[in-house]
Amino acid sequence: MASAENHTNGTCPIAASLELLGEKWTLLILRDLYLGHTKFNEIEHSLGCPRNLLSTRLRKLTEAGILTKEEYKEQGSRTRAAYALTPKGHDLAPILEALQNWGIKHVPGTQQNPPVPHPPAKG
Repeated sequence: MASAENHTNGTCPIAASLELLGEKWTLLILRDLYLGHTKFNEIEHSLGCPRNLLSTRLRKLTEAGILTKEEYKEQGSRTRAAYALTPKGHDLAPILEALQNWGIKHVPGTQQNPPVPHPPAKG
């Protein structure tokens, strides 16, 4: 990955953001959370990505404070994980919406997905 360092200004915020978020699966996981998929199995089923990769990305997003992880247990089942966006995660909605809009406009063959919900108004 590219270095987050900018030779004139210290750390470049675009490069630093891409180091954290710039992987395809990471952005798709965030999209799924915005669309209401909160349980590990729901996200896995929706994306079709390998379990180990999904687990790694979810852990990275949780450690970065973008997601919170809550454990739940359905009767007769083992403990499982569900995820929720933190305020820091909700602040990514305009980025996902911009990527979706850009894709609709400039990438032939793309379809409009359900819109990324806007986070609740603050204050």
